[in-house]
Amino acid sequence: MASFISDHHYNDPEILVRKNNRSVTTLTLNRPRKLNALSVSMLSQLSELFLRYEHDPHVKLVILKANGKAFSPGGDVASVAHHLYNGNLRAAFKSFATAYTLIYLVATKTTPQVSFLNGMTMGTGAGVSIHGTFRVATEKTVFAMPEAAIGGFPDVGSSYFLSRLPGFFGEYLGLTGARLDGPEMLALGLATHFFPSSKLASVEEALVRTLGAFPNTSSSDDHAFISAILDAYSEQPALKVNSAFHLMDVIDKCFSQSTVEEILSSLEKEFATLTNISDHHEWLSSSIQSMKNASPLSLKIALRSIREGRRLQGVGECIVLEYRIICHVLRGEISKDFMEGCRAILLDKDKNPKWKPSRLELVTDEMVGHYFSRLHDDEELKLPQRCKLSATAISKL
Repeated sequence: MASFISDHHYNDPEILVRKNNRSVTTLTLNRPRKLNALSVSMLSQLSELFLRYEHDPHVKLVILKANGKAFSPGGDVASVAHHLYNGNLRAAFKSFATAYTLIYLVATKTTPQVSFLNGMTMGTGAGVSIHGTFRVATEKTVFAMPEAAIGGFPDVGSSYFLSRLPGFFGEYLGLTGARLDGPEMLALGLATHFFPSSKLASVEEALVRTLGAFPNTSSSDDHAFISAILDAYSEQPALKVNSAFHLMDVIDKCFSQSTVEEILSSLEKEFATLTNISDHHEWLSSSIQSMKNASPLSLKIALRSIREGRRLQGVGECIVLEYRIICHVLRGEISKDFMEGCRAILLDKDKNPKWKPSRLELVTDEMVGHYFSRLHDDEELKLPQRCKLSATAISKL
């Protein structure tokens, strides 16, 4: 039985490091009272650990999981909001630069990563896992990118993976913040495997035992071992009758429209043509209401970001573009919707944000274009040089 050990200078219990053997290390997010929201210190530690294990030829696999009922709902947005309210823009920038750099490391590192997405997996929590090699969903998994609801936009490399989902499903997720369960993640390719949460401990034990028994194998052999073990435990769960996955034709019809206004109008026309109450009715109503509640400016930024991501070559380019957008969002030069959303949803919790501009027709193309403009050279995100891309399943989407 492997035991928890201190890993050099990492004494912060927010991340537990377990060296099962020389071949497999388990990292456990350990901030359950905050649902494992990722603080800047956690993001920095994960970056350092991932780099360390990548340069350690003995480490064949990193397992990422979490304590408590959530994997991670994302970054610690409330802390960023406090920085903004205190006028500490530099600290807010640093929070996102740290997160985005970590996401890039996850997407490009050569050491395989298996993430157990057991519970809420959103925002940065999705970013640190979905860009990795293997993602295991369970019956408890809940995935979403709900940033537009608080005046932000889907980021952490989501302009890369959302834009590569089937059809226009990425636009649907990014604009509505809709939630997916484990079977839906598997069907879309956001998860690579699915099995009941009761099997997680057995799977981890099998990975540790198998890789530890063959310390001198090649990286391709290691990848094959990991795949074989996960495949052996994996199931093909049935999708719920009311899953949005069954409405792909309607999603493509509506969310392929050129503008947010046209998308919303298309959804409303679909709703008007319904002749009876059905699951389709509930889905349309929820999608329409979610978009109407979100920041109009955020919706337009989100749509353009996803479509820009579709034409960009790699996750690095997407992350650099997203960093430009978030810096403009944080500055609040055109709109302070992000601060207002954080106030209404996270701080005061009155759930009644006052968006400015308040309506889609008041958001001009020039306003949106400002968020995609380059920063000063010394402000642009400088991603670390990487010699090789990892074999992430995102490339298979």
